[in-house]
Amino acid sequence: ELEDAIQVYRDTARKSATSGDWTHWAALFTDDVTYNEHHFGKFSGKDAVYRWISSIMGNYPMNHMIFFPWTWHVVDEERGWVVCELMNRMQDPGDGSLHEEPNITILHYAGNNKWNYEEDAYDFENVARMITRWQETKERCDKAIAEGRDPRQERHLSRFGGVEIKR
Repeated sequence: ELEDAIQVYRDTARKSATSGDWTHWAALFTDDVTYNEHHFGKFSGKDAVYRWISSIMGNYPMNHMIFFPWTWHVVDEERGWVVCELMNRMQDPGDGSLHEEPNITILHYAGNNKWNYEEDAYDFENVARMITRWQETKERCDKAIAEGRDPRQERHLSRFGGVEIKR
């Protein structure tokens, strides 16, 4: 049951991130959930979690952070705990480059596809730097596209030393 609930959690996070509607994700939590977000603070109750996540993820550039792939996870089936590393990954800025930073998440399962505890730990400064690099890359790609150039091709060709890219 717990592995199935994990998959529902992952699928729902993806659905909410890509649609911008975080009600689905917030509905995964119990009414009395405790959510400990190491940068933004502690939230009590799923309504507070919804208000926080929808305000943060609804605006640029966070509304472009739409992928949260898990790199590994450990399950304590008997006690209902899940610990995972997931990547906070930005949408492709236009050249196919990858922009992501790791996050350690701790979840406690309450049954029936509901979670009563979540804790997220990550290095906020690293995430901020990653988002800055993503924004710079996106601006460069948007400019290239506006000028009729292909940022994916330019990124690919730039890997080969001495190859001139005609502009």
